[in-house]
Amino acid sequence: MRTIQVVNVRWYNATAWYGVTLAHCLQKAGHESLVAGLEGTPPLAKARELGLPTIALPFNTASPAKLVSLWHSMDKLVHDFQPDIVNCHRGEAFILWALLQKKHGFGLVRTRGDRRLPKNGLVNRWLHCSAADAVIATNSLMTRHFSEVLHVPGARLHTILGGVDTARFQKDGAARREVRRQYGYDDSHIVMGLLGRMDEVKGIKETITALALARKLSPEAHRLRFLVIGFDSEFTTAEVARWTEEQGLGALGEIVTVTGKVPSPEAVINALDLGVLASLGSEAIARAALEIMSCGVPLISSTTGVMPDLIPAEYSFEPGDTQTMAERMVQALDANWREKLAGYCFQRVHEGGLRFEDFLASTLAVYEPILADKK
Repeated sequence: MRTIQVVNVRWYNATAWYGVTLAHCLQKAGHESLVAGLEGTPPLAKARELGLPTIALPFNTASPAKLVSLWHSMDKLVHDFQPDIVNCHRGEAFILWALLQKKHGFGLVRTRGDRRLPKNGLVNRWLHCSAADAVIATNSLMTRHFSEVLHVPGARLHTILGGVDTARFQKDGAARREVRRQYGYDDSHIVMGLLGRMDEVKGIKETITALALARKLSPEAHRLRFLVIGFDSEFTTAEVARWTEEQGLGALGEIVTVTGKVPSPEAVINALDLGVLASLGSEAIARAALEIMSCGVPLISSTTGVMPDLIPAEYSFEPGDTQTMAERMVQALDANWREKLAGYCFQRVHEGGLRFEDFLASTLAVYEPILADKK
């Protein structure tokens, strides 16, 4: 099978990761896959790093003249590569792919890994209900929207949450001991970690507020430490230091620590006693959550995006609800509570269809009937 994964994203976000990772899984399984994206962007650089063929085209242009040129370039790409499946991970130029499908007859798939729900317009209904051979949503919230609002037929609609490299993200006792030693944690400390870019949407400030509240709720909460596994982005380390001091948690490095860029996030994850996903929005695809869970680390989470598909309500909190987040932190002081949640998280990944091999198999189960119908 030959596929084109269209990943016209300007940065390497979760949508880009999903598309590039899928192309890599397909390629390793013997299905030739090309990644199409935007010139000079991280998704194409990552695809090339993984040994995938790539092509850069101006998919996001709104210029009429450039759209004509883009159409001819896409037509040539399809003629030369002869794809069986074109999978669009973004909406720009999707209508051009739909028109090209009528000419060339390849299978057309739209994967929606964006947090924004598509509008219920005439063009969107035609694209998703008629033009696309299949629509893949990366969480059940998006699936329900496609079903109930756009009325995409059930036979065309699928939910695939993505997957995680369980060979890389696995339990590692040696890494746990080394990283905890590096950061000065001993056995009395309960180390919480948040993995992700230092942007407002990730809820770092809210987690610091919740930690301060937890210390007021229970005297045992003085054992909690918070490790921000990330580096300067929308927010800086200096701002994290200021929030920490404002909440009475001392200087940065005492109770709250920022790692900066780390070469092996899987090693740092293993040092944690509790993962925290405090996102205020987004998480249509939750790469960090899957990586934490795959390592057998218990995870508490906000209820945004895909997270209700991964974490039960009893371990969750509404986005921005620092009081309930603090209560979850206090519950996590109980080793038995953490052990029960850790077992659930590990099983959810390893037996719940969230490994890379499951990601590949679920996608092929969508692609293969389309390919059979085209023959």
